[in-house]
Amino acid sequence: MDSSDRVQQARSMWKNTGQTRPPFAIPPRDGQESVWDYPRPPAIVPDEREVVVSFRGIEIARTTRAVRICETASPPTFYLPAPDVAAVYLRRSDGQSFCEWKGQATYWSLALPEHPVQDNVGWSYAQPFPEFDAIRGYFSFYPAHVDCYVDGHMVKPQPGGFYGGWITPEIVGPFKGEAGTAGW
Repeated sequence: MDSSDRVQQARSMWKNTGQTRPPFAIPPRDGQESVWDYPRPPAIVPDEREVVVSFRGIEIARTTRAVRICETASPPTFYLPAPDVAAVYLRRSDGQSFCEWKGQATYWSLALPEHPVQDNVGWSYAQPFPEFDAIRGYFSFYPAHVDCYVDGHMVKPQPGGFYGGWITPEIVGPFKGEAGTAGW
């Protein structure tokens, strides 16, 4: 099986695609979004709210030009443009992963003066699939490893440790990442 067949197979395995909210989904209230209404394939949504990423009081990024990747069952993942990220603090990691929608991810560690290196705090896509070229050169960060804020609200990390979704006050789930949710 060639790589394009594997990508198509991976893309076709999802039964939840945002068309119908499952019965266990939390109904959103006014001003809220249900992750079960997000599409699959994921949508790229510009977000002008202020996004700040820091570690132990040192600012790593600040922008009002983020984009959110919104995918069924997951909290949005915020991507920040490279000019708004202090890349001087980032070092390429050995880690990598593959997303059937976006392509091959490169991982980044945080190397701050007078602090131990923090491995795999974020990732980027140097050569995303054409549908996701809008995030080429953007960075995203794991809220479980660094402090992430959207409009002054501290972000909660997506459960499970693998996915990098950002749980903000307006998002309702339940969220992919907890035990038993792999097929969501």
